[in-house]
Amino acid sequence: MTELRHRGATDADPPSEDKGSESELKDGASDSDSKVDSGPPEVPVTSDDTPEVLNKALSGLSSRWRNWWVRGILTMAMISFFFFIIYMGPIVLMMIVLCVQIKCFQEIIHIGYSVYHSYHLPWFRSLSWYFLLCVNYFFYGETVTDYFFSLVQREEPLRILSKYHRFISFALYLTGFCMFVLSLVKKHYRLQFYMFGWTHVTLLIVVTQSHLIIHNLFEGMIWFIVPISCVICNDIMAYMFGFFFGRTPLIKLSPKKTWEGFIGGFFATVVFGILLSYVMAGYRYFVCPVEFNNDTNRFQVDCEPSELFQLTDYVLPAFLESFTGWTTVRLYPFQIHSVALSAFASIMGPFGGFFASGFKRAFKIKDFANTIPGHGGIMDRFDCQYLMATFVNVYIASFIRGPNPSKVIQQLLALRPDQQLYIFNSLKTHLTERGLLPALERAAA
Repeated sequence: MTELRHRGATDADPPSEDKGSESELKDGASDSDSKVDSGPPEVPVTSDDTPEVLNKALSGLSSRWRNWWVRGILTMAMISFFFFIIYMGPIVLMMIVLCVQIKCFQEIIHIGYSVYHSYHLPWFRSLSWYFLLCVNYFFYGETVTDYFFSLVQREEPLRILSKYHRFISFALYLTGFCMFVLSLVKKHYRLQFYMFGWTHVTLLIVVTQSHLIIHNLFEGMIWFIVPISCVICNDIMAYMFGFFFGRTPLIKLSPKKTWEGFIGGFFATVVFGILLSYVMAGYRYFVCPVEFNNDTNRFQVDCEPSELFQLTDYVLPAFLESFTGWTTVRLYPFQIHSVALSAFASIMGPFGGFFASGFKRAFKIKDFANTIPGHGGIMDRFDCQYLMATFVNVYIASFIRGPNPSKVIQQLLALRPDQQLYIFNSLKTHLTERGLLPALERAAA
């Protein structure tokens, strides 16, 4: 009977468990309510959907080596697809990020539906996707206003939507909130609030951080590709070092993770990040910010590379000079930043995976889904990427990004004419007092 209560009460529980306490009855909830809502979930079962052709080809191998080959083949396929979408350009990358976000949301929400048996709840599946739509409307509406300001100002409907964007977003969310309250039904209150919280935490983890990936992409595709590639490299190299040399367990949440894999993955990822950054920093296609051309109404990636992407001579410290025999080394400044990115991907990035492992162990599931044979679901592949995206966004804001003249001009153009004239005269006076305006006028003449 203790075991039954631990797993969640059912209709077969003894009548004595249905009485409930007086305080619960006063609150309008009986113990039968809690029995419907409480208890750890049952385990959703995931099936192996490895292609039959691979199962037949690898049938003679042990399960350990069969899994190694399946993971390896699918990894190469995913890397090839990654190269393809990079070739297709920033718009396709943004669409892929949005598709990945939706799929990750679906996988996590599906686990909630399964483990809490919430399929029968009124409106809840529709409400979960409605909240996803609301949050995406809010975030991407802000992005459109920031990066496509001229287009927004040119089109009357877009200008109205931009002006009242936050109010519209709040109204949409408030509609969903009211629909949730109206959907509350007796004996399922606690379960419905479980799922309400589950949905919002999922939105916080998935949608917010995928939006940061889009922002990183607008800074230049190198800020998108290098961090993602470092996480992929660390995942692969940690697995390889752990597979061949792993002996010492790293963390109980992931028994297969070893210190040998963790350390080997760290050094391999740092070297990989430096080399990849050197190759990519020489191409404008990767280093220039992604901007919208108002004349062609298309995205463009063309600019004069900033100092981050210009080769610079650095004097080596004495201990490195004695070790290498070099006095100076010629690097892109971005390569130095890539060390911080790759180090984070190797040291802190795996904690995203450990967090996901703890989540899966809490509900006794192996993977979030079985979308990718040998790898699990999409969320299993992107658990570290979301944490990495947040770090990159914070890193850019803290150490890289300065005042953006184009953003200032956008805000000035949105002001009334008298306000624009006031700012113009104030700026003219300031430049004249500093002695810069006459010099600028002579240079223009």
